[in-house]
Amino acid sequence: MKRTNELTRAELQVMNILWDMGKGTVSEILEKFPEPQPAYNTVLTFLRILKEKKFVASEPIGKQHRFYPLVQHGEYTRNYMRSVKDNLFRGSAASLVNFFVKEENLSAEEVEELIALLRKNE
Repeated sequence: MKRTNELTRAELQVMNILWDMGKGTVSEILEKFPEPQPAYNTVLTFLRILKEKKFVASEPIGKQHRFYPLVQHGEYTRNYMRSVKDNLFRGSAASLVNFFVKEENLSAEEVEELIALLRKNE
């Protein structure tokens, strides 16, 4: 995913719905929004932006379009977190994990899970 654009919060909300659905029309995507739902044209605008950014594509179905992701959730997450690590933690995975351990008040169980993951990857 060699994209210079990261998703805004609103774009990510649309993408999360689309990732869960797999594909959908503006109306179908709109139905999945929590209340208060945005306007139809707002969702359509975000989908057009996402299409320009090459995160989604669409296919015509009658007078509507069905949108589907071009970028998978895992791919976006991997690249986003790599960017966070590189840009905010000077490329240090240890600093990134240290941040979450200190700032997120992880429970003992969560810390044990991290330790188990680290041991598994040794």
